Amino acid sequence: MVRRNILAGALLCGAATAWSAPARATGFTEIGQDIERREKWGAEVSGYLRTRGEMLGNLDLDRGLTPSGDPLFPVSASEPRRQMLTHWDMRLRADLAFYAPGNVVAVKARLDALDNLALGSAPEGIPSATVSQRAGGDLLRLKRAWGEALLPFGLVAAGRMGNSWGLGMLANGGDCLDCDSGDAADRVAFLTPLFGHIFAVAYDFSATGPQVPRRASNRTLGVEPSTDVRSVTFAALRHHDEAARARRAKAGKTTLDYGAYVSHRWQESDVPSSYLPVAQPNALSATDVMARGYRATAVDGWARVTSGLLRIEAEVAWLGATVDQPSLLPGLLYKEPAKSSQFGAALESDLGRAEGLVGGGVDMGFASGDPAPGFGAVVKPGAAAPKPGDLDGAQANPPFDNRADNFRFHPDYRVDRILFREIIGTVTDAAYVRPHVRVTPIRWRSAEITASLAVVGSSAVRAASTPNGKAPLGIEIDPTILYTSRGGFLAALEHAVLFPLAGLDNDAQGLSAKPAQLLRLRLQYVF
Repeated sequence: MVRRNILAGALLCGAATAWSAPARATGFTEIGQDIERREKWGAEVSGYLRTRGEMLGNLDLDRGLTPSGDPLFPVSASEPRRQMLTHWDMRLRADLAFYAPGNVVAVKARLDALDNLALGSAPEGIPSATVSQRAGGDLLRLKRAWGEALLPFGLVAAGRMGNSWGLGMLANGGDCLDCDSGDAADRVAFLTPLFGHIFAVAYDFSATGPQVPRRASNRTLGVEPSTDVRSVTFAALRHHDEAARARRAKAGKTTLDYGAYVSHRWQESDVPSSYLPVAQPNALSATDVMARGYRATAVDGWARVTSGLLRIEAEVAWLGATVDQPSLLPGLLYKEPAKSSQFGAALESDLGRAEGLVGGGVDMGFASGDPAPGFGAVVKPGAAAPKPGDLDGAQANPPFDNRADNFRFHPDYRVDRILFREIIGTVTDAAYVRPHVRVTPIRWRSAEITASLAVVGSSAVRAASTPNGKAPLGIEIDPTILYTSRGGFLAALEHAVLFPLAGLDNDAQGLSAKPAQLLRLRLQYVF
């Protein structure tokens, strides 16, 4: 039992924060962090209620339509020149954790209700006469469910759990208070402490082929194993939780945390009709199965240096993939494979004590690009190839273009409020620099008010990807006033002004992109 307790202590190194949810299991640093000795079974619930209101001003930049006939941002159908749109949504999140007696087993889950639901979007009956809102089957979602068991030689976790790493630039569990999505993996993972580090291996059921029902049972069976997509990840890291870093900083010590992982994914065959739109559903046959030959590898490194006055954190990643047969149509085969080589990097810095009056720093990021038109931020299978001047579109177009080299940051890794978050969709095919400063002029015993300002300058890596064929994208100014109560209430008033540069103009129509604005009020009730 003593050996088991020592092992548990070595594994319990989660990145807890003042707003953390203990059941979230976002990454290898959090699995098993809360398994401790208990005399009887226990349960914990944590989470938040979030509601956000927004005013969006001229996010289409008044620069006309792209060659494909689309604005850069949705506009009013009846008044396309309307400058202001509004939106309000909400989410209720609950992370649940159940603990067996002893210090061995925990079962956890995440529930989201009314997830990013636009308020007023489900009126009961005629909209003008509604007195209630409809309840729907998709308004309550079980997003994660997994178990953790502490063994004498390590810890085993299995089920659907969060997937995050480092800064969250590439893999992000979506646990921040303003996050909208988040990665989850159907995973079996094993972790063990060794030589002052944590070593982990994970096997993911990334996708399982078409399912057919089993006879006299409510279970299904995948009958085309060659179409399964599987992933294997090996990771090693050294990590101190926030409390340990605070103790070391108070003692005048600098803390170094770091880690690296390599992940490999593969698929032998594919059934495109199982995920592409079809005229009518049809029974699976041999003609639906086609060779794919997909192989992809990701390598990621992360490091963080913290002291009482400084935090510097960086992450770099490389992704490479080969698809021997990129065609999506059985019977129509391409002679050449499709390939990709993508690189991304992000740096964050912060100077000043967390409890101090003033702080600030400089953040930077880079995402490799591709010369194809459009940024390739949100690509839908089967969509038409983009035209020069389009905002988005597939970066590979076999058999004419067999490469897709644009790295995409996770959409929940936020660097601004308008350009990358709302217009493009994420950081891709771009570089940015983001100086920021904050001041906390008011502190009470139970609450504080912080004002902050960030300025984001961005440029495309490949000028051919922008709507105007020029690299400069924009300068964005993002001020914030934040009220934080230690009792669990948070209110943020966020503003943003984007001054678009030449890359967003429309020289073909003689139109220059005009500034855009955003105002957001976010209210958060944390429990």
